[in-house]
Amino acid sequence: MEATGTDEVDKLKTKFISAWNNMKYSWVLKTKTYFSRNSPVLLLGKCYHFKFEDENKLLPARSGCTIEDHVIAGNVEEFRKDFISRIWLTYREEFPQIEGSAFTTDCGWGCTLRTGQMLLAQGLILHFLGRAWTWPDALNIENSDSDSWTSNTVKKFTASFEASLSGESELKTPTVSQKETIRRHSDDHEMRNEIYHRKIISWFGDSPLALFGLHQLIKYGKKSGKKAGDWYGPAVVAHILRKAVEEARHPDLQGITIYVAQDCTVYSSDVIDKQCTSMASDNTDDKAVIILIPVRLGGERTNTDYLDFVKGILSLEYCVGIIGGKPKQSYYFAGFQDDSLIYMDPHYCQSFVDVSIKDFPLETFHCPSPKKMSFRKMDPSCTIGFYCRNVQDFKRASEEITKEDVLGLRHLKEQLHLLFLVSSSLS
Repeated sequence: MEATGTDEVDKLKTKFISAWNNMKYSWVLKTKTYFSRNSPVLLLGKCYHFKFEDENKLLPARSGCTIEDHVIAGNVEEFRKDFISRIWLTYREEFPQIEGSAFTTDCGWGCTLRTGQMLLAQGLILHFLGRAWTWPDALNIENSDSDSWTSNTVKKFTASFEASLSGESELKTPTVSQKETIRRHSDDHEMRNEIYHRKIISWFGDSPLALFGLHQLIKYGKKSGKKAGDWYGPAVVAHILRKAVEEARHPDLQGITIYVAQDCTVYSSDVIDKQCTSMASDNTDDKAVIILIPVRLGGERTNTDYLDFVKGILSLEYCVGIIGGKPKQSYYFAGFQDDSLIYMDPHYCQSFVDVSIKDFPLETFHCPSPKKMSFRKMDPSCTIGFYCRNVQDFKRASEEITKEDVLGLRHLKEQLHLLFLVSSSLS
């Protein structure tokens, strides 16, 4: 009888804390972030310069944008569309109860799991859609000049979006002209992209069946001594993501794997072994790999000597972002301008979305505006992510990252212990 009473008290505490966090993290989301027009902006390997609105104008050599020539330069609208197209995963409420707990929300404790989901989602976008992909409706959601975006606004967006879908569902009589045929091929390509766009998001749904949803990640976290309601660090999340991808049985995911570096060292032979593990006895194709490197950029505080290192990482075309943040507050870092990091923030409580239904609303999975944070505020613990499509891609990436001065770190090579190191078996 006493044990039952204790259980009821624990459940009551959980519900109270959940209610408090739901209120705390449903506050107004300010979307105004100011960018300089005189400095380049890097977003996951792409360079944008707001000073040049004409996309045909070249960047001056003094701009500081030192990435390869084949990475496109764009303007404000292109940057906004690119940023908004990244998948945004935040706190949610009113989802199915997490097994073994009374939680129906992750408000207040699930932020690192969410940033880990965002990094993995970016890796899957590169795998299925490519870096050039952007969501056609990205600029149709909340304008970045708006003052706020509340949970009520989200619900209004959802309603209007569903209405627009029903209004656009009427079939039109097809024609047989050459122009229409070309457009149809284009429409088929867009439809294929949208199918994968929705499929990727559905894998992160907040239900027990979603392959990379919160429920599954918590289940895999139990082996690391973590449970629902605990705070998860970037290194632990890296191993949880690896396990989740390894255990995924979806046919579309058999061509991708995750490698987690030990002691900040990436051993090429181990990565290639994972990539060359055949998906079936009759399949000799090598796998794509997401490489996760848990690192610590200093002691109690981040060492500012690592700023160029972080910039160099986020400038690489195969970077899928960084699971990082401020102390006890995780963010997904995706780019930078000057000495400020650009990130997506999971600390907003949104309502549960059932991703199993057809044409579920997409708006709440895309962030309407980026945020910036000074590098000096960054917590030293983080996990860096890369994506390589095949073995040759991995070898190319490894060689480029380990060039003597690719990250502007020649003077730091002897001092730093967290560089992307590759074993001598890379020949």
